[in-house]
Amino acid sequence: MKLSQALAALAFALVPFTAPAQNYPAPKQGEWVAKDFKFHTGEVMPEVRIAYTTVGEPSGQPVLVLHGTGGSANSMLTPAFAGELFGPGQPLDASRYFIIIPDSVGHGRSTKPSDGLRTKFPKYNYDDMVDAQHRLVTEGLGIRRLRLVIGNSMGGMHAWIWGAKYPDAMDALVPMASQPTEMASRNWMLRRLMVETIRNDPGYNNGDYTEQPRAMKLANVFYATATNGGTLAYQKLAPTSAQADKLVDDRLAAPFRADANDFIYAWSSSRDYNASAGLERITAALLAINAADDERNPPETGLMDSALKRVKNGRLHLIPASEDTRGHGTTGAAKFYKREIEDLLRTVPQRAM
Repeated sequence: MKLSQALAALAFALVPFTAPAQNYPAPKQGEWVAKDFKFHTGEVMPEVRIAYTTVGEPSGQPVLVLHGTGGSANSMLTPAFAGELFGPGQPLDASRYFIIIPDSVGHGRSTKPSDGLRTKFPKYNYDDMVDAQHRLVTEGLGIRRLRLVIGNSMGGMHAWIWGAKYPDAMDALVPMASQPTEMASRNWMLRRLMVETIRNDPGYNNGDYTEQPRAMKLANVFYATATNGGTLAYQKLAPTSAQADKLVDDRLAAPFRADANDFIYAWSSSRDYNASAGLERITAALLAINAADDERNPPETGLMDSALKRVKNGRLHLIPASEDTRGHGTTGAAKFYKREIEDLLRTVPQRAM
């Protein structure tokens, strides 16, 4: 199991959703190489491989779908997400839309530290990842304007950056399970603690390990449990200490094979994220989708409400908390917002190329 598969499986299978089986065309994989890719650090790599997956035909209206931390295109091709959106008559019907799902830099089949450079790999951030996505879309696929950019969690933060950095690149923008404000508070504290737990494992050996450090699995289960699940859903699943113990035991026993350097780079890449400076530059119709019980983006801070006042055509769909929601993981299930996406695409004009 690769890093992307392991993390995606843990993040979204902690409390599974029920959903229909695949009902859309078979995904196709591709790769494109960005030449002389310059990172925000000033470092340049002669070649950066960007893997991607598409659903539908290039003649359809292009839609960019962006995955979360540690994920890949595969983590967006779930029954709960793709099975609710990409099929016939659904909001992103693949007979009408050309769906593009890149593996972000450092993830999936794209160029990453474990390819050989290990800790000598450039310390990429979200701007670098978005620049690579943009180059894939414009240079690699020759697309001048996207009908929609939609992303979840890290992909949601990428979507905010897309809207501000490339305001003419899309008609509509749907950042999910995210907010455009600085990476801070408990969100960054937990990420930092997870990374430090791995770095302080003697087996990590400053990135020159011969086997994966044992602390990585424990750190990942700890973070994922704190980040996904939802308060009401967890109470329903584990109302006794014995049931809670079983959940922990099952998660610690689950297979987990990932590369520690890839893992650390992926979670550290959010360290300087802050899309708030560019909110006034967003011209696309923006629908932010968050969950009321999102552990990482709690609505009671008021940060999202303040940010959306600065977006010309932006609004929030807040999914109410219930025993059926999964906190930060709620947006992994499109059943909670598929009608809102359908309404958005029906009402937003398609801008000229």
